[in-house]
Amino acid sequence: MAGAYVALEGGRVVEARARAPGTARGELVFTTAYTGYEESLTDPSYEEQILTFSYPLIGNYGVREERFESDRVHPRAVVARELTEDVADWLADEGVPAVDHLDTRDLVGGIREEGAMKCGIAAGPDATPEDALAELEDCPGMSDHVDIGAQVSVDEREIHLGEGDTDVALVDCGAKDSIVESLVDRGANVHVLPYDVAPEDVEAVDPDILFVSNGPGDPANFEAARSLVDEFVGEIPLAGICLGQQIIARALGGTTEKMDFGHRGVNQPVRDLETNRVVMTTQNHGYTVADPGDLDVTQVNVNDDTPEGLDSEDLDVITRQYHPEANPGPHDSLDFFDDVLAMARPGDDSSRRLVTAD
Repeated sequence: MAGAYVALEGGRVVEARARAPGTARGELVFTTAYTGYEESLTDPSYEEQILTFSYPLIGNYGVREERFESDRVHPRAVVARELTEDVADWLADEGVPAVDHLDTRDLVGGIREEGAMKCGIAAGPDATPEDALAELEDCPGMSDHVDIGAQVSVDEREIHLGEGDTDVALVDCGAKDSIVESLVDRGANVHVLPYDVAPEDVEAVDPDILFVSNGPGDPANFEAARSLVDEFVGEIPLAGICLGQQIIARALGGTTEKMDFGHRGVNQPVRDLETNRVVMTTQNHGYTVADPGDLDVTQVNVNDDTPEGLDSEDLDVITRQYHPEANPGPHDSLDFFDDVLAMARPGDDSSRRLVTAD
């Protein structure tokens, strides 16, 4: 089996086994998810990153396209303790380098201590440590990807019809397919718009709700989406998930900051400040809201108190940092989409909830 090398910021080089050949550079991050590897690998929020799985065996239930969250694999490379043949072959077909047979516990511990770091990978029969170090030397930081939205967004409007009469303008900054499906399943007509859509093109949709999606990178680099929020706040109800929460907060006077190693996994606990109930959530983000600006913090992460939910009844804004639509789960917070659509129906008595009713 061919060799591989993982070069870490600071100069350390780790030897591994090549499972899919090639070279790659990106920000090295980890996820604690033990299921949902297909969903993680096709999540656009991993664009320009190298994804390490902390769970030791990845691929034990095969690869099925119906589980994908987009039409391609987004991480620049994949690192695991052990990859099955199914996943390794899939990544090779996608042209995404993959390595295993290395100590991922040590790697994850290093990320937790030192933070997400630049990384270079070289895998294949002719790979050398120098090849991996060359990738590391040329690796940009996440904030340097100033137009990362262009890599993950639709080029032109796509329409997904539900069975109701609510129109949602979804600003696609790297939206997962499950977000669209969750809205359509509840009857909404979803107009997926490019990340840099102009205000007049949003007006042409005449939406009942403006929804800013998840996506990769630094929210400061999504200026067009921030401007849209500024343009329509107070006129159209606003909602956002993950990067969308950060963009909306920045537009409403708030600030964001890069986290040491982010939240990535399917077991992130979130507490609702009104009900004091805690639910488990799926998350994938490396930035967080530092100051919510004109919004109220309604939910927080149990582990570090970072904002997980923002709200403003006066402005008709509701956002979540986590992924209520997560596949394969947990599904504790799917009612978020009911709350979003309720904003398009003045006089609806539905309350904004955190958890699905028993």
